[in-house]
Amino acid sequence: MPTSSSTSSSGRNKPRTHQGRDHMTRIAFIGLGNMGGGMAANQAKAGHEVMAFDLSAAALDRAAAAGCRPAPSAGDAVEGADVVITMLPAGPHVRAVYRDEIAPRAKAGALFIDCSTIDVESARAVAAEVTALGFRFADAPVSGGAAGAEAGTLAFMVGCAEADFAAIEPVLAPMAKAVIRAGDHGAGQAAKICNNMVLGISMIGVCEAFALAEKLGLDPERFFEIASKSSGQCWSLTTYAPWPGLVESAPSNRDYQGGFATAMMLKDLKLAQEAAAKAGATTPLGAQAEALYALFDRLGAGGKDFSAILQLFRGVAP
Repeated sequence: MPTSSSTSSSGRNKPRTHQGRDHMTRIAFIGLGNMGGGMAANQAKAGHEVMAFDLSAAALDRAAAAGCRPAPSAGDAVEGADVVITMLPAGPHVRAVYRDEIAPRAKAGALFIDCSTIDVESARAVAAEVTALGFRFADAPVSGGAAGAEAGTLAFMVGCAEADFAAIEPVLAPMAKAVIRAGDHGAGQAAKICNNMVLGISMIGVCEAFALAEKLGLDPERFFEIASKSSGQCWSLTTYAPWPGLVESAPSNRDYQGGFATAMMLKDLKLAQEAAAKAGATTPLGAQAEALYALFDRLGAGGKDFSAILQLFRGVAP
């Protein structure tokens, strides 16, 4: 089936709220962690009524301060909602909440959008279950990190029925700089894990290069200046530089706090390897990246940004 896509600037997306509706869109947002909290806040800023739920009382308090209405349970949040958005840790959580709380209590015809990063099989299983009940569903994982969630500049990779994309795109717009339909159900998750495998591999390459440059006596700033204007240029180098002092917004300037945690990168690399095994794909660099991040995680760096793996190659304790 052919795919369709739309990309637009976050500036144009922000004012778009009702999309031709004659009433305020009611959105249930389930999962208010590092990513979900900022995403839910941007839905409230766009003028939607946001019913929010998380197991963390502190997360609910932050959501309330951002204009959301806390709900006592996921089921209570979805009652009467036009749209349900979920941002949860893993496949089993997504399967359970849709089966046990969302589908039984959502109103007929509601649109479900799962923005979690989970395995393709779980995404397709949930889609099959809820569409059989008459709901519309999309798997729509994101790229852009916590900063993008706060700023409303995430990139969404959407797996959905082609006919549903026109309804999904404006819902995601207040949180997005780009909304791209990757294909049918599961395609969004496939795109996300492939993208993050590239990211994990490229960051390792950049970190190895910085560590080698240091050993060879090359000033890191000079190496950065040269590589950023040469064939080594990539996002991991010029936007997210792992060496402190080179890119102001990079987590390396905050002792690798915030950003995209090593444990989350490891999770995504594991998903990629599981998918590769099931598909019979050969991904040796992806496998090596998973092994290196697993080692770094075991050394106690799971909570640090994934670019902190530079210290592994420098022989510095995380």
